[in-house]
Amino acid sequence: MFRRMRFNSSNLALKRPTAVGATDFLRRNDKMAALLPAVQRMARLQKDCAECLPAMFVHCEILAFEDGQLLLSLPTTALAAKLKQQLPKLQETLARRGWQVHGVKLKVQMTKQAEIKEKMRALELPGAAVDAFDQLSGSLEQTPQNAALIEAVKAMVARRRAGGG
Repeated sequence: MFRRMRFNSSNLALKRPTAVGATDFLRRNDKMAALLPAVQRMARLQKDCAECLPAMFVHCEILAFEDGQLLLSLPTTALAAKLKQQLPKLQETLARRGWQVHGVKLKVQMTKQAEIKEKMRALELPGAAVDAFDQLSGSLEQTPQNAALIEAVKAMVARRRAGGG
C-alpha cells in the first residue's frame, strides 16, 4: 500500500530551495497532504540521527521506522560494523529527543557506489610517491612481460604530473 521512502541528510527535500513548492503541492492535494506529517517526521528523525553520529550518517539512509524498529541502509559492511558499535549511543540520544526506538536493524546496500568511486578517484599521491613511480618505470627491466606495466606506470606518472589525477 505504501512505498518505502528513503531519507538521508544529503537528499532531504525539506532542505532544498524547492521544498516550498513541494510542500505547497502536498498541502493542496488531499491525498498527498496526509503524507506530509510522515515525511516531516522522517526528516526530523534523520536530522536527529545525523546530529548524534554526523560522520556515519552522511552515508546512511533511514529505510523505515515502524513499531519502534528503525531500519537503516548503509553502503558497506565496514560502516555497518562501525555503526553497530554506536547503536547504544544512537538509541540513547534518540530516546532523549523523544523517539521510541526499541531496536535498530542495519541493511547493507550499495546505493552510492558511483559517489564512492568518484571520491576514490580524487585521491592524490604525494609528489615523492609520483617520483618513486617514475623511478620504478625507468628501473624495470625492458622485457616483453614488463612492457605493459612500464607503459601503465609512465602514463600514471604523466597524468599525476599534469594534474589530471
